[in-house]
Amino acid sequence: MATCPSDNLTAVDQSSFWSSGNLNWDEHRIGWAIAGGCAVLTVLISIVSVLQHCRNYNNPREQRQILRILYMPPVYAVISFFSYRYFRSYTYYELIEVAYEAVTLSAFLLLLIEFVAATAVDRDATKAIERKDKRPLPIPFCCWRYRPTKPYFMYTLKWSVLQYVIFRPAVSIAGIICQLYGVLCESGPYSIYFASVYLEAIDFVSISVALYGLFLFYGLTKEELEGRRPLAKFLSIKLIVMFTFYQSFIFSALEGRVIKATQYWTATNIADGLNALTICIEMVFFAALMMWAYTVNEYKIPGARKTSIWRPLWDSINYWDFITEIGGSLKFFFDYARGAPSTHSSSQKVDFAQAFGVGGRSPADGAPYPYSDARNADSSSPILS
Repeated sequence: MATCPSDNLTAVDQSSFWSSGNLNWDEHRIGWAIAGGCAVLTVLISIVSVLQHCRNYNNPREQRQILRILYMPPVYAVISFFSYRYFRSYTYYELIEVAYEAVTLSAFLLLLIEFVAATAVDRDATKAIERKDKRPLPIPFCCWRYRPTKPYFMYTLKWSVLQYVIFRPAVSIAGIICQLYGVLCESGPYSIYFASVYLEAIDFVSISVALYGLFLFYGLTKEELEGRRPLAKFLSIKLIVMFTFYQSFIFSALEGRVIKATQYWTATNIADGLNALTICIEMVFFAALMMWAYTVNEYKIPGARKTSIWRPLWDSINYWDFITEIGGSLKFFFDYARGAPSTHSSSQKVDFAQAFGVGGRSPADGAPYPYSDARNADSSSPILS
């Protein structure tokens, strides 16, 4: 029966920062200090970005998604610091860290949907899709064509991204359980006898579908997204995903070749530590990039009172909108499977607002958004009338 090699050595370094009254600095502790300092700096930059949006929370439907995205660098930095500090439990921290990627990608899709709804012709969100002609799918499926006005298209597009917020956390939970029982073997060779190969395959398919859905939606609505810097916003997320993936691959490839085991650390420990340290450093720059890409200047209203921070913070961690969007898509697919006429008829107009959940007030209704009402500036709940 195949056995998975242990990531950790039995020997444990018993020394501390202080030894015989002097600082005991080695490479590991220097890295520990750098990782901690960068994590703190990332958190501080992100706090500034988050508070700016919280105090100018004049478009809740867009800004709640922005807040979720702005949490990505500090989440990655703090968890990477702990995975460096407690390197023997690195796999658990890493599985928790990547789960937030699903939240960020889903929030980005919902943010793009809000952008389209706000910038559509005559502020009629339905027209943003109805005037689109039949067109080929992006590479590698460019041989097939699709019609955006089909009833099932927008629900399928939304589900292609939102499915990741289900599968990625599920893969992480399964990975944690498998690691606990010693059958994950994430750092070992790929083998059909361990869970890692199956979980990574599921994750690869899921994120590939999610990213393809985002590219498809961007290509379909890029005219409506002009002026909102969608590419910069997307790259600030995607580059984090790419950097963390490829550098982890590189460090793993160097194990046993360039990276050698020491008295207290295996080659895997060192490779994982280098990856975590690199992430902590990178997140400082990504936090600054997101502050620029998701600027609060788009939401400032001259003369308006500052809003309370508590409702924005609650909105950003209240994922009921995700549940609603997922539930709405599943209901549509259930109706489609049982042959409901409204889901099959191409003669029936597609309701963009219903499919994407972008109903409600628009700036054309008078006061742009509930939180621009002075009565809501210090309120935990908006006054809607």
